Amino acid sequence: MSLEWIIKIVVEYGPMFIRGAGITLLISIIGTIIGSLIGLVIGVIRTIPLPERGAKRITLKIVNTILSAYVEFFRGTPMIVQAMVIYYGSALAFGVDMNRLAAAIFIVSINTGAYMAEIVRGGIISIDKGQFEAAHAIGMNHVQTMLYVVLPQVVRNILPATGNEFIINIKDTSVLNVISVSELFFTTKTVAGVNFHYFESFFVACIIYFIMTYTVTRILRYFEKKLDGPEDYILLGNQMQLERPEDKLRKTQNN
Repeated sequence: MSLEWIIKIVVEYGPMFIRGAGITLLISIIGTIIGSLIGLVIGVIRTIPLPERGAKRITLKIVNTILSAYVEFFRGTPMIVQAMVIYYGSALAFGVDMNRLAAAIFIVSINTGAYMAEIVRGGIISIDKGQFEAAHAIGMNHVQTMLYVVLPQVVRNILPATGNEFIINIKDTSVLNVISVSELFFTTKTVAGVNFHYFESFFVACIIYFIMTYTVTRILRYFEKKLDGPEDYILLGNQMQLERPEDKLRKTQNN
């Protein structure tokens, strides 16, 4: 590895790398946001209790089957294959000429949506059943229970998993070079093809990927700590409770 060539690549092709990193972040951010919304809707629908009988039960079962098929298909196939099928398949089968950037955002969104649906569903299931029963006891319907009782807790619980999906998306956008989206990996291939210094070029890309993922990780950790609330709150019995005054006084005396 030549340090001289690394510096030369950064100086000469710096703007191209920055543009590629910007497109990578754009696809990842929009894809994660849309995917999270898709996952939220699907997760809520899939946790609606089935009625004993009637048309509503049949309708809900059909919807659940369709949503389950979507989740299993997109979780069970690689995103690079999905990109090839959606972008080139839609052009060959239906004559649809998709914008490459729009196609990339669409692919990342629906792929993320499948993973987020299971994360949200798991978050809802993890909430204590007593909270559902208490909400129904005071007259709340399912939608109100979700909006005012369950989802605020679920959002906090799934924040680490959502951040993990965001970081995975930053790295996985590299597979979208198969549809020639000019994200960071595609840009690096172009630069390496011009100067024939592949190792140095991809070393620069590696550093940029690390900076992006590390920065995002630190930002998410900051928001997680903010959502944890004041330090004098302790987690007890799946509920946030205020620390007892006598315990706090004892700590102060010991210090």
